[in-house]
Amino acid sequence: MDAALASWVDRFLGYIRDERRYSPSTIDHYAHGLARLLDFAEASQVRAWRDLKADQIQSLLAHEHRVRHYSPATLRGLASAWRSFFRFLAREGVMTTNPAIGLRSPKVQRKLPQVLDADEMSALVEVPGDDAEAVRDRALLELLYSSALRVAELCSVRWRDLDAGDGMLRVTGKGSKTRIVPVGAKALAALAALREQDALTDDDPLVCGRRGRPLTPNGVRARLKRRAQEQGVWKRVYPHLLRHSCASHLLESSGDLRAVQELLGHADIGTTQIYTHLDFQHLAKVYDAAHPRARRKREA
Repeated sequence: MDAALASWVDRFLGYIRDERRYSPSTIDHYAHGLARLLDFAEASQVRAWRDLKADQIQSLLAHEHRVRHYSPATLRGLASAWRSFFRFLAREGVMTTNPAIGLRSPKVQRKLPQVLDADEMSALVEVPGDDAEAVRDRALLELLYSSALRVAELCSVRWRDLDAGDGMLRVTGKGSKTRIVPVGAKALAALAALREQDALTDDDPLVCGRRGRPLTPNGVRARLKRRAQEQGVWKRVYPHLLRHSCASHLLESSGDLRAVQELLGHADIGTTQIYTHLDFQHLAKVYDAAHPRARRKREA
């Protein structure tokens, strides 16, 4: 491995970890993309990053698509990692131009998010029993759904971040951005029962594992999967599904896209607008099933 090339990759990964505060999963994705770029540069006998040309990077992206059969979403992720890396090198004075700026990657077909309907959501969060595990899981499910939290946000919040009197929670999301989200009455009641049961302090994680340790994202996923099966919800249930469901239900009842954007912590309202498409799809299904003219059209 060329030490000079690799050292800049290491510096960049340290930069996005320590200064930009990227999530571990994002850093892993970037590291994978840059490892592919580094392998290509060495195979092409590139001695300095400034010698890499735009057409070479485009060829690499085409190779990943043609030979490795990477999906459009993965290819866009690679291109994003490479652009960010070269932007960092330009800032450090290593390069004068960004050879990845004009990369053409396949368009990703935007999928509508799956959601649970209100009855399914009620069945999932109303965990029966008063044993310690049931109390913890009720609090976990109610909070995920109530505040549309990402799983990493849920795992990082502490009791000091919760203002139970005002029903507000301070969370740190992507890019280390902090926002305040509301917490519903049922979630607050579930959290109060949890804190009383476990005698938790302000420095403790809001939701712990069995031995008082912070929950990991994989631990949360496992709990949701098990509870969904026990509660008779036979869809694939995962943390982000509760976030999608909260956003969709809130938008359906309020019509306030800006409020949903703030709740989710989206920097761009265009990201939030995916939920308006979901509502239109639901409306179309209702129309096709119930409107007399729609029925006549099908019968004809």
